[in-house]
Amino acid sequence: MSEDLPLDPVLLHHVVNSLGWPDLRPLQRAAFVPVARGDDALLLAATAGGKTEAAVFPLLSRMTRERWTGTSVLYLCPLKALLNNLHPRLERYAGWLGRSVALWHGDVSATARRRTLWQRPDVLLTTPESIESMLVSANVDHQLFLGGLRTVVVDEVHAFAGDDRGWHLSALLERLARVAGRPLQRVGLSATVGNPDQLLSWLQGTGADKRPGFVIAPDRPAETRTAAAQPSGTVELDYVGSLVNAAVVIAALHRGEKRLVFCESRQTVEELVQLLRERDVTTFLSHASLSVDERHRAEQAFTEARDCVIVSTSTLELGIDVGDLDRVIQIDCPTTVASFLQRLGRSGRRPGSSRNCLFLCRSATELTRAAALLSLWGQGWVEPIHPPPEPRHIVAQQMLALCLQEGRVGDRLWPRAWNGLSPFDQSAHPIARHLVEQGYLDSDGGLLFIGPEAERRFGRRHFMELTAVFTGPPEFTVLQGRQELGRIDPSLLTEEVRGDRRLLLGGRSWRVTYVDWRRRRCFVEPADGGGRARWTSQGWLGSSFPLTRAMREVILGHDPPVRMTARASSRLTVVRDERSPLVHPGGTCVVRSDGDLHWWTWAGLRGNATLAATLGEVVDPAQRFDDYAIRLRGSLTREQWRSLTADAGERLCLPEVDRRAVAGLKFGAALPARLASATLAARLADLAAAATVLAEPVRFVEKC
Repeated sequence: MSEDLPLDPVLLHHVVNSLGWPDLRPLQRAAFVPVARGDDALLLAATAGGKTEAAVFPLLSRMTRERWTGTSVLYLCPLKALLNNLHPRLERYAGWLGRSVALWHGDVSATARRRTLWQRPDVLLTTPESIESMLVSANVDHQLFLGGLRTVVVDEVHAFAGDDRGWHLSALLERLARVAGRPLQRVGLSATVGNPDQLLSWLQGTGADKRPGFVIAPDRPAETRTAAAQPSGTVELDYVGSLVNAAVVIAALHRGEKRLVFCESRQTVEELVQLLRERDVTTFLSHASLSVDERHRAEQAFTEARDCVIVSTSTLELGIDVGDLDRVIQIDCPTTVASFLQRLGRSGRRPGSSRNCLFLCRSATELTRAAALLSLWGQGWVEPIHPPPEPRHIVAQQMLALCLQEGRVGDRLWPRAWNGLSPFDQSAHPIARHLVEQGYLDSDGGLLFIGPEAERRFGRRHFMELTAVFTGPPEFTVLQGRQELGRIDPSLLTEEVRGDRRLLLGGRSWRVTYVDWRRRRCFVEPADGGGRARWTSQGWLGSSFPLTRAMREVILGHDPPVRMTARASSRLTVVRDERSPLVHPGGTCVVRSDGDLHWWTWAGLRGNATLAATLGEVVDPAQRFDDYAIRLRGSLTREQWRSLTADAGERLCLPEVDRRAVAGLKFGAALPARLASATLAARLADLAAAATVLAEPVRFVEKC
């Protein structure tokens, strides 16, 4: 190995002799100097590209050189399973230098966490939610435990930046810098991102204009702005028509190989596993509603087996190591190109193997969507990551959390806690005033502190509700004796059934023997079959404008740069014949069929929600729309259309928000009702897509 990098000599010895590496990878070499001197950085590389070592090796070298003491590096991940997976590896690296690493998240025992507080490890692997719980806890001496922080590494940073966890993380990093009394170096790791420069600026927070920062992606083509190198790998698109047929294909193909199958819902995972086991395929499964022990046992067994399949939701999409994979199979279509790239990157890690993915689509719509997504991938396009707009509810949560952390906060000084980071700055005064007026905060002598309403709404379990900015639907815990199996949707326990009530969980059927309604638990015993699975889905706002427009291009005749089976090609031909009247290469179509009038915009769900809100005069009173079309008033004429839409592009409106949606906004109760509605309306809108559609010509079609 060349010695032109300031790699600690002990670390250098172990990299060469313990790891057997002749040299560092390109990303690791490119990142070493800027990370080692304390610059902010966004490290981009494909899955298994060595990003962890690219961040950790220079930080360990700097830690030794500058003699850091106490907990000086936070390593944040979006998933507890990813932290568990990383822990042994980072513990080994740090141990070479006599340094320590500890794990802290919700599944770590209280005893282990107390030991961590006492020992103050050099590197702490944790989640933002766990950091928040430390900051609001009276049992953690913030200054003693976190005062020595120097650097924060954010793994899978794109998984944070695109939702409210990103706003929470940004605010936490500013508060941590105040605790440490110094700016914190910020290093982000990602494999898939379409706007790396903006993502780096977001990661830097208030230091974006004050500290040097670099996007480091040596494998990225110079002529592109995305982190996706030119498409590579063997990708095949097939149409199977049903989940049963998908199971038949998976059972028949690639025998003797280790296969990872991704599904878009937990219910599909459970049903597919049952179908595969009926065909004597050794099958494991992983999804978020399985217990930690059940999921870990399945992933461990899959790692050690050979001729087998593991079926998963996105829980195995990120950098969790599931061993030496031969194949990746995708049921239907992922929601984003970035997600597909993560999944594709699970394969091809063994020397001599290549990345591969087989799509098995169950419907014509999913086939069209998959072809569109693969077309975007073929163009080297990846979704840009943007934080959701107007996070007022996160501002309210942060104000409450800050008062818990500090006890009392000056009613004019609180914006300093976030170093002026917008929207946690002076612009949040109306939210602070509302919190006081409604009793969430009390005010006395110019100081703010937790009020009775915050105690009532969020005070259970030592304010644990305030530590996470996301929430899930209520679920019942399923137990066989004392062994927890996972969690299910309560509707499976309340709907009317004949005979035994049976559940499908962990790929097996169970008969419900007793339900403890007060504790939200149900007890089960094994059954021979007939189980059902169901979970409530939340948070997906339909297909994006680029993906929906790519679907239009597929219907117009564009094929993705992948191999399509005869079944897929034949079904796509039928789709094109059926939907050709609904697409217009230069614009949109208004189609009258069987008395109904639909405007085929191909604008995505958020774009159509914006158009429906803006064009109330021409839209069906029920405002019925989906990703592709909006139902118009049946009596509308061309002349009325032209008159009523002439100036629509200049008066775009935000969509209306259902009251039930506002009630489901976590911390929305701590906001004025109008601000909570405005927050959700801004997130449901796509003003750019709506403006694009309104600027396009419209073709009127009478369909027989």
